Amino acid sequence: MSAGTRIAAAEALLQSRARSPLGQLLHALNQPLTGLQCSMEVALAAPRTVEQYRQGLRDGLELTSRMRSLVEAIREVVDGQERTPGGLEVFELASLLRDTLRDLGPVAEQKRIRITVNAQGSATVRAERRRWAVLLFQSLEAVISLAAAASEVTITLQEDFAAECMGMSLRIHWCRDRPGSPFSRAELALLVAEAGWEAAGAKWWRERKDDGEMVNVRLAPTIGSSGKSPAANG
Repeated sequence: MSAGTRIAAAEALLQSRARSPLGQLLHALNQPLTGLQCSMEVALAAPRTVEQYRQGLRDGLELTSRMRSLVEAIREVVDGQERTPGGLEVFELASLLRDTLRDLGPVAEQKRIRITVNAQGSATVRAERRRWAVLLFQSLEAVISLAAAASEVTITLQEDFAAECMGMSLRIHWCRDRPGSPFSRAELALLVAEAGWEAAGAKWWRERKDDGEMVNVRLAPTIGSSGKSPAANG
């Protein structure tokens, strides 16, 4: 992908972030589809040299690869939305976070990324533990892939009293690596994670900072650090 095409694609993706994750993916899919159609029309418009045909095939393969990645991400989002909810468990979110980071330790070490965790209390929650474990892993793995080498990823976990019912707020901040493709595996994984958190009842927003990027996830109402639910405290 050329620099100009990559910049245009990135701008289009930023403009589309007001849409749902599925809407963003469908919007992104339109570009390589249009590109592939134009490439084929040009190839058939007039006789071309062998090298021109080869270049056209190479471009078509690149566009097809991008479409395949987008379609796979769309399938993951749809599967997540259609999945049957599992059983609820009471567990410590901070402990689940530690387990997830332990699994991702080798990945972070390979990029020489330092991970700092600020967690207030044990953050006891009642939720689908297995599902949250997958979403945490997927989110953090994508962030580590997007983060610059030898940088720091900061994770803050705290009780959120701004919501109508007490919940937890998860913030992940990282120093962005040089701009890459908005269709990269890590970008798509983060978009799929966003859809998964929202399907689980969380609110997600992503913002750019002067020193990097941040993802904020306001989790569904939980059991407080005291072990009592919001209703029980009332």
